[in-house]
Amino acid sequence: MFSSRLRWNLQPNPLARLVEEKRTSGARILDLTESNPTRAGIEYPADQILDALASPGALKYDPHPAGMLGAREAVSGYYRGSVRPDCILLTAGTSEAYGFLFKLLADPGAEVLVPRPSYPLFEFLADLDSVKVVQYPLAYDHGWMIDFNALEQLIGPKTRAVVIVNPNNPTGSFLKRDELERLTSICRRHDLAIISDEVFADFAFAADPRRVSTLVETGDVLAFSLSGLSKIAGLPQMKLGWIVVSGPETLRIEAFSRLELIADTYLSTGTPVQCAAGTLLDVRATIQGQIQRRTAANLARLRERVRGTPFGLLDVEGGWYAILRVPRIRSEEEWALELLRRENVLVQPGFYYDFDREAFLVMSLLTLEEIFSEGTARVLALA
Repeated sequence: MFSSRLRWNLQPNPLARLVEEKRTSGARILDLTESNPTRAGIEYPADQILDALASPGALKYDPHPAGMLGAREAVSGYYRGSVRPDCILLTAGTSEAYGFLFKLLADPGAEVLVPRPSYPLFEFLADLDSVKVVQYPLAYDHGWMIDFNALEQLIGPKTRAVVIVNPNNPTGSFLKRDELERLTSICRRHDLAIISDEVFADFAFAADPRRVSTLVETGDVLAFSLSGLSKIAGLPQMKLGWIVVSGPETLRIEAFSRLELIADTYLSTGTPVQCAAGTLLDVRATIQGQIQRRTAANLARLRERVRGTPFGLLDVEGGWYAILRVPRIRSEEEWALELLRRENVLVQPGFYYDFDREAFLVMSLLTLEEIFSEGTARVLALA
């Protein structure tokens, strides 16, 4: 009766079942997976945000497929004017942006290349558009890098695009300039588009001249840069994202016009948040500053604590997550279950993000500092 697009296993996994048991019993869980800034003790400039959402313009419905010009001009300002408003298309978040791009680039059964490890969302989004995900590996050697030999071998006649997450979630690794040069060469040769997810681009832990923070000025191949308020302003509830289209001008214009047709079919981006976009982008500095201080402090604390222990902290350049290499005295799942069962500490095992070997645990650096401190101490005491 139901579509094969929804062939997912809907049964809760052992960790989810144990979380529910713990919460039902009233246990105090030290949640080291919290990545929702609205639940992480971030202080918001409430008056400014609420006043912006009360704009009289929100009472008028005058839809534009690419989004209201004022909102796109505000996004252009985020890029300091390096992106014209007519290259920006607004969406109700980056998940919708992926859906639009899969519809634009891929027929049913086509393939897109996505990084591994990475956030476990691509397969679900691709399934909903009858597109197949093919994973290309990121290699780790005192830092993460694209395995280009493996990537190029995975390109076939059905491949339509390469997805990069910059910086990656959860590895926190940025694309480097030499990698971008090689990637664009491959995509130009195989007539592929690049989809660049840049939602964490503002959260680097240190400067690096080798780093590429955005692909919005790419001119060699068709490229789509994704971002939105969810991460850069810590406002996931506002549901405002965007796609910046770049590349050879004729191809860019054609791609944008087709995206407008897709967007016009849905018209899903709300008027109130578009009216408020300028203010919401203006106040992001206050919110970002809190997130940056929190993530930096938690990362520094974790680095200090793992020194001289059998645990190891993988190099991380940016983002909101840390990856802890743990002794292989038990599997990742056993580590996560044992920590929750004995210590009431919730972490995510590496296989949730498709790590190709064990044993790693993933933690959110956005966690309140006192919870992160107590929770990581309990993790390190379990060896």
